[in-house]
Amino acid sequence: MNYILFDGPHRNALLPFTFTRPVADIRVGILTIREKWEKQLGSTTTSITEDYLSEKWPMVEMENNVMINASYLPNDILVAMIKNLEHNQAIFQEEEVVAFYAKEGEEVDFDSFEVLEFSNDCIKIENTWDIFQKNEVAIREDFELLTEDRFSQPIPKSVNVIAPENIFIEEGAKLEFVTLNASTGPIYIGKNAEIMEGSVIRGPFALCESGRVKLATKVYGATTVGPHSVIGGEVNNSVLFGYSNKGHDGFLGNAVLGEWCNIGADTNNSNLKNNYEEVKLWSYETENFAKTGLQFCGLMMGDHSKCGINTMFNTGTVVGVSTNIFGAGFPRNFVPSFSWGGASGFSTYLTKKAFETAKIVMARRNVEFSEEDAKILEHVFEETKKYRKE
Repeated sequence: MNYILFDGPHRNALLPFTFTRPVADIRVGILTIREKWEKQLGSTTTSITEDYLSEKWPMVEMENNVMINASYLPNDILVAMIKNLEHNQAIFQEEEVVAFYAKEGEEVDFDSFEVLEFSNDCIKIENTWDIFQKNEVAIREDFELLTEDRFSQPIPKSVNVIAPENIFIEEGAKLEFVTLNASTGPIYIGKNAEIMEGSVIRGPFALCESGRVKLATKVYGATTVGPHSVIGGEVNNSVLFGYSNKGHDGFLGNAVLGEWCNIGADTNNSNLKNNYEEVKLWSYETENFAKTGLQFCGLMMGDHSKCGINTMFNTGTVVGVSTNIFGAGFPRNFVPSFSWGGASGFSTYLTKKAFETAKIVMARRNVEFSEEDAKILEHVFEETKKYRKE
């Protein structure tokens, strides 16, 4: 069977992260949504996404296809229902389509489909803040999925450990003279990852392949450090997708960083308003600030964005793609993509300069900044022009 993950109706609520990737490639827990589905289905997947993303993430359609709403994370019941789908059957959860079976080239009309109701609980990523808020449950599920019937590498004798049965260390990982408390949730340490001396970590926590935790870092769950990412200082309930750095002292809490972000030394984000009121976040759907229902909500930062030393982010700040923030004071709590500046004002960060930086940053990790990447960012630049004062 050919499985295709489609963006679904929540794509715009997941901006700025879906400016530069399909919904399926959001990381929550240990794995991306795509990696979860592929592992559970035992099959590769492709995507139905925005046209400008389709060159990098092309859809592969075959004679028989099952389309899956990428906002839904797999569980045993949902996977079994999807594997048993037949032609002209669709799975719905109330009014939202979860998955459907379609032949190549045929027009889809759900009025002619047999509808199967999915009424069980599952993790669903509908808003940006779901990524950190639902990260604990996602880490626990991914931990079970990745470690089932496998044996961890031994925990080094110098490690101070609580609940070692909830810790899994992959091959090539390095850690000495650290404290791991897995009594509050599982701790997963990926292949070739490193936790430096003096660090104190409470689960749930995931350090993905080749990730690094700097000296004397303090980490609270539920936190995910994506592949080739670096953290230092104090981190609480945050998700770094991959290839991003928060390598120095400072606080990051209830936050999500995309890929290729860099947080300057002694940068802090607020995650709680002084009056303890509900946090509002910029919404690309309404082009206004929207209620989150959360008391704790920090920073949402899109791919390729950077901030200088001692940057201060207010509670509920949304930073777009490829921004460069620096200077004294609090920048406003919505910074459009391709902005250059800070609290004293912003100018446009031209793509020529942004691409030069991206090439240098990515080359350091032996990753090429491709023509596809450039076209995607050019599109984002044009699409977000209306938010910048140019």
